[in-house]
Amino acid sequence: MFLPEGEKQFEFWVLRRNGLPNINIAKHFGVSRQSVSRALLSMDKRIEENLLEMAKANRIKVEKFDSKKGILFGRSVPFKANTIIFVSAKHGMQVWYEHEGECGSCERYRECIELLWDFAEEMQLKLKSTNDPTKIADELFEKLKESIE
Repeated sequence: MFLPEGEKQFEFWVLRRNGLPNINIAKHFGVSRQSVSRALLSMDKRIEENLLEMAKANRIKVEKFDSKKGILFGRSVPFKANTIIFVSAKHGMQVWYEHEGECGSCERYRECIELLWDFAEEMQLKLKSTNDPTKIADELFEKLKESIE
């Protein structure tokens, strides 16, 4: 998704998403505030383009998105399901379809739990402890939706 030369820009973007002001990002990396601002504008544009491209590729009707947080909410046309596309620093760009899964018997159970808990941590959200990925996803995405309304 992101080119190697954009790694520092992506790191700036993640730090800003975590609440670090541009001035502190600039000090941390020993660059000017203007450099950070330009990098963040560029990343916001790239994130937006990637979110919208992913939505188009997956036939998701966009309802709302926030490129500064790396989140897009929509509805899957073919699956008739609410959908979220999000950018995770650890897991890259992900598409999640709202569904009632048979999580206990699913071979991807551990992967889903890890993805959801990692993303909640990245977004600095506290979730109720549970071992049901469907419930974790519902709580996580509800909180995220509230944050961009």
